[in-house]
Amino acid sequence: MNKPIIDFRLYLKNERNYSPQTISSYTHDIEGFFKFLLKEDIEMDEVDQIVIRNYLTEELNRGVSKRSLKRRLSSLGHFYKFLQKREYIKDNPFLFVSSPKAEKKYPKTLYKDQIRQILDLNKKRDDEMMARDQAILSTLYFTGMRASELVGLDLQSLFLKQRMIRVIGKGNKERIVPISEECQKDITSYIKTLRNVLSSRCKNDGKSIELNSKRALFLNDQGDRLTVRGLEYILDEIEKKTGTFVGLHPHILRHSFATHLLENGADLRVIQELLGHESLNTTQIYTHVSEEDMKKEYSAFFPRAHKK
Repeated sequence: MNKPIIDFRLYLKNERNYSPQTISSYTHDIEGFFKFLLKEDIEMDEVDQIVIRNYLTEELNRGVSKRSLKRRLSSLGHFYKFLQKREYIKDNPFLFVSSPKAEKKYPKTLYKDQIRQILDLNKKRDDEMMARDQAILSTLYFTGMRASELVGLDLQSLFLKQRMIRVIGKGNKERIVPISEECQKDITSYIKTLRNVLSSRCKNDGKSIELNSKRALFLNDQGDRLTVRGLEYILDEIEKKTGTFVGLHPHILRHSFATHLLENGADLRVIQELLGHESLNTTQIYTHVSEEDMKKEYSAFFPRAHKK
């Protein structure tokens, strides 16, 4: 890894407070572009709009989606802006490059009765991890928090009597989100019946802040702090154990939370705050999700909506 990339990673971490996952994504995009430059025998400061267009064309021919290319251009634009600021290069060639238009994909959501079914069926499990998994399901759905935010929760994040949780979101930004009575009960039950049991199994010496079970709310079966990958595995196992195969994923529960709030009349700016979105434009996608659902329901239940 060359010095500009190392410097950029440090900048994202120390000055922008980006998460390790985001920094890793930026690095992956930049290193992929540098491989293209190496193959074409082009130096970092020789990049121009023609080089960028050739790179995009090659990636499209390889089957890379327009959505992925749009993200890569964003990463590279940010990187070259940093290079210009630190005087590695004179001009930023990405400044006037437009992204390929990607087909807009709306987030998948679950119906309220599907959520209810999963919660009810999971509660009927008789294995050891039921209480933890129930608390995870409740927390993801009733708060709409991201997977990284959930695994980052500490015991000190909880204000259960007030039914509130302190969440550390993207860019280390803190927000307070309310929880339902059901979520409060599920978390309390997990803490009282299982968390200490899991914590006692921890062999971690406490040097790793990320894995230290002394602070973490959600633990794996070895007593270490849960990871995002571990969370995804747990949701897969919940589907198998309950027999409800709906593509359960942290993002689906987050999207369902936002969509159900909107359908029940919640203000868009309130949803923005709850989700931790920096821009209201990001939150507005849920208005389109509801519109799509409305069209489907209309077509399904109103016969004259169909063309003869």
